[in-house]
Amino acid sequence: MWCATSTSASCTVTTAESDRDGRLRLEGQRGALVNDRQDSRPRQQVRYDAYGRPVYRPDAPERAYDDRYGQPPGPRRPEPGPAPAPVSSSAPASAPGPASAQIPEPRPAPDYRTEQFSFVEEPDEESQDVIDWLTFSQSRAERRGERRRRSRKRVRALAATLGLAVVGGVTWLLLSGGDDKRDGSAAGAVRERNVIIVHLRQTQGGDSSTALLVDDEGAHKGTTLLLPDSLAVSGEGGGATTLGRSVLDEGTGGTRDALNTLLGTDIKGSWRLDTPYLENLVELVGGVTVDTDTAVPGPRPGDRLLVAPGEGQSLGGRAAVAYATYRAAGEGRTPQLARFGRVMQAVLRKMSGDPRAATTTVEALAQIPDPSLGPEQLGACLARLATKAKAGSYETTVLPVRADGTLGGRAADTLIEDVLGGAARDAARNAPPRVSVKNATGDGGAAEAARVTLANGGYTFIGAGSARAPQAASAVLYAQGSRAAEAGEVARTLGLPERAVRRGEIPAHADVAVVLGRDYPPRTR
Repeated sequence: MWCATSTSASCTVTTAESDRDGRLRLEGQRGALVNDRQDSRPRQQVRYDAYGRPVYRPDAPERAYDDRYGQPPGPRRPEPGPAPAPVSSSAPASAPGPASAQIPEPRPAPDYRTEQFSFVEEPDEESQDVIDWLTFSQSRAERRGERRRRSRKRVRALAATLGLAVVGGVTWLLLSGGDDKRDGSAAGAVRERNVIIVHLRQTQGGDSSTALLVDDEGAHKGTTLLLPDSLAVSGEGGGATTLGRSVLDEGTGGTRDALNTLLGTDIKGSWRLDTPYLENLVELVGGVTVDTDTAVPGPRPGDRLLVAPGEGQSLGGRAAVAYATYRAAGEGRTPQLARFGRVMQAVLRKMSGDPRAATTTVEALAQIPDPSLGPEQLGACLARLATKAKAGSYETTVLPVRADGTLGGRAADTLIEDVLGGAARDAARNAPPRVSVKNATGDGGAAEAARVTLANGGYTFIGAGSARAPQAASAVLYAQGSRAAEAGEVARTLGLPERAVRRGEIPAHADVAVVLGRDYPPRTR
């Protein structure tokens, strides 16, 4: 800086000194700066203060490393001192004012060297932020580990519970199915069968033909089970009647209930198919092809044959009805029933396998449906049976019946088990026990007396006919261990001794079988 009136060196020196003095006075008033450096060496920055300014760590004096390894220490050379400040030889001429107080100059900082300092490194873990973060991370890891341990405990507990449940279930199945494995499998098969009953009613004469259409989904097959009209069933008042008589007197509902009781099955609904509707049905499906076993003449003498005997005969609606209802002179009901079964199977082969199309065919008959079986249900059932008939997995069979109307022994039992799934005993657990009674007393009125006694006791009576020869002792038989108590109650109801109760073979359609011997004391006689 130069004076305004002079450009000499003395003016320059005086001005520089005055500037320095002013800066020193300003520093004396406000105090020394914390972060101002007192020497020219860089220091280590430690942190920032609250105002964002860097704070440095004070430096330790340097250590001297002049001694050589293995050599005697030499004389220490003197450290260079500060250079003397230049003194002005002449004072400014134009400074006549009073002299100001002399301000001491700052001491020059000693010339430190790097060897005189020891650098202490503070570990980052000692910082409060780092400590907090480590504590937080450690607590998170502990919580995560605790959750894992709890999850593993829950999984082990759940696995143990499931294992116990499986073991208990298997044990229960083994214990419950040990008495009668056949009946357990039969009960499971009942749920896979769909059964409907068809009544063919002749408008002239009033005769009827009955068949069960069985859709066995488990075995993927269908069956038409033909039931003779002479089959003995229970009437409305608990008395015995025949199937043909029940259709006329009790109607479709009463007959369906009687067959459910007799066969132990679950018939879903009834389909009354009068002969005019059968004729229309055959025409709607485009005619049927039947292997006929006899010739069917016309309605009047001299008319040509309606149906010729032979295989693969094409029949229209009228001819199909004539063949299904035809019975030659002196011929029993079983051949006529078999012809009806052939016509029904031929109709199913021509039906559509589509439930909607089959329902349309049923609705085209313009029948008044039975309350138990609507057109949609009937159409769906016929469609499933039609699919099996076209695939060749369909058969038609007749239920064996004795002359007295009772079921035909072991053959009937086997057929009931195979076709209806052996539903006789486990179809309805809460239903009254069905008691089959065979008369071996030699007295024709003993069976009727037993029927009245059992009906009054709340049991369902099923007639089993008469034995070929009388026997001395009566017997009350049961097949399942769970029926032992019921067999004992039946024996007490009939007045038979406890020794008559034992385990044995019984008909498939009964829960308890009774053979009345000569020791039976009928109470109603």
